[in-house]
Amino acid sequence: MQKIVIPQKSDGKIFKKNWKFCVGTGRLGLALQKEYLDALSFVQDTIGFKYIRGHGLLSDDVGIYREDEVGDEVRPFYNFTYVDRIFDSFLERGIRPFVELGFMPAKLASGNDTVFYWKGNITPPKDYNKWKELIKAVVRHFISRYGEQEVLQWPFEVWNEPNLTQFWKDANKEEYFKLYQVTATAVKEVNKNIKVGGPAISGGADHWIEDFLIFCYKEKVPVDFVSRHAYTSQQPNTRTSHVVYQELWDNTYMLDEFKKVRQMIRQSPFPDLPLHITEYNTSYHPLNPVHDTPLNAAYLARIVSEGGDYVDSFSYWTFSDVFEEHDVPKSQFHGGFGLVALNNIAKPTFHMFSFFASMGDEQLYRDEHLLVTRKKDGSIALVAWNEIMKKESDIVREYEIEIPVSFEDIFVKKQTINEEYGNPWRTWIQMGRPRFPTKEQVKVLRQVAKPFITTNRMKSEKGVLKLNFKLSKNEVTLYEINRINDESHSYIGLDDHKITSY
Repeated sequence: MQKIVIPQKSDGKIFKKNWKFCVGTGRLGLALQKEYLDALSFVQDTIGFKYIRGHGLLSDDVGIYREDEVGDEVRPFYNFTYVDRIFDSFLERGIRPFVELGFMPAKLASGNDTVFYWKGNITPPKDYNKWKELIKAVVRHFISRYGEQEVLQWPFEVWNEPNLTQFWKDANKEEYFKLYQVTATAVKEVNKNIKVGGPAISGGADHWIEDFLIFCYKEKVPVDFVSRHAYTSQQPNTRTSHVVYQELWDNTYMLDEFKKVRQMIRQSPFPDLPLHITEYNTSYHPLNPVHDTPLNAAYLARIVSEGGDYVDSFSYWTFSDVFEEHDVPKSQFHGGFGLVALNNIAKPTFHMFSFFASMGDEQLYRDEHLLVTRKKDGSIALVAWNEIMKKESDIVREYEIEIPVSFEDIFVKKQTINEEYGNPWRTWIQMGRPRFPTKEQVKVLRQVAKPFITTNRMKSEKGVLKLNFKLSKNEVTLYEINRINDESHSYIGLDDHKITSY
């Protein structure tokens, strides 16, 4: 049993909620679907992210770039019908776009290379002047529709993972730098105060960041932030058309990457640039069942707890399984990235984020498996987790914790997810893994996709509350500790003993 005495004072330590800055989404065109918007409303009502980032703003399904033939002349036509509908839907749900500028419209593309089931074109523009005018037209339209003060709050990121041949033709670094220079300059020509950045690389290619910042410095190219992605899965151990299995590095692997890139920026010509991790998760593959499990939640809890110390934001990839990189999802649970499964069923990782959304700003204590915070009203929020990485291991973590409180009469609410509770993936397996569940099966999955909740009334002793609890395999537990304002005395004739069996 681990015994911990929580200090009375935080010494100015703040729990940084940079994890809440942004969340990822499947391609933007999916925001035209009802289930997508229902899931986004659900996530925002419970967690409340500030920004949303996804691919495909300029891809053909959103339809912004078109061309008209007028005699012998070809004229660009910019169609904002769908993007207005998409961004309106975001803002109506209290979330702003983190704008990713890509992929290439087919009529502007220099080649036919594409990525994903939905065929995002990954080639450079065949005419950089037309690309520049497209970017300027898009930014002008956003300002016209949403107002300058609103759009100035939107970060603009150039492309996605250009260090990979899957996302940028030949992973040509010099060509990407050209694209970035033209794009960033176009944005700034419309409004010099809009924030623009890159290079949005995947892990394992951090030399791109060094070269990118040196390029921007030497060529006097505007750059307002650095962006990078982070995943902790190793190369696939097993890959089929329906599932991918991968081993995970320890979760400190990602935190070490955060620290490394931050240090690189500090040693660059732009030492104070913000660092945005615009994608992160365990596995980088959308068919890995780990995303559906309690392990995913418990594993990422430490990263959510500590990541804000090193990066200005880190964006979970993604909020929903309404996602089509590897074709339309083939079953209810399929290893999708989402916090929310199809049919609006919350996964364990969704609840992990909802637990962290309940934390206060004042950080009283933190270690590798525990975070204790205090809110402005004096209430306490404690979250604890127990990721188990080895199959043969079933380690139970036990705690005895002394927590300073400023009140004697206490209401304690406890919420738990683990292998048994808040784990609809387990129930789905028990059902026989129905690919397309019936309405009744969906109802059951929603019922079990909730944390196990207990409540208690406790007393503090000399300003200290003692909590004793155990964490089972891949458990994440939230304690919320609040003052009781007891109004029982105001009820005339109150006597619960007169109720049968009480």
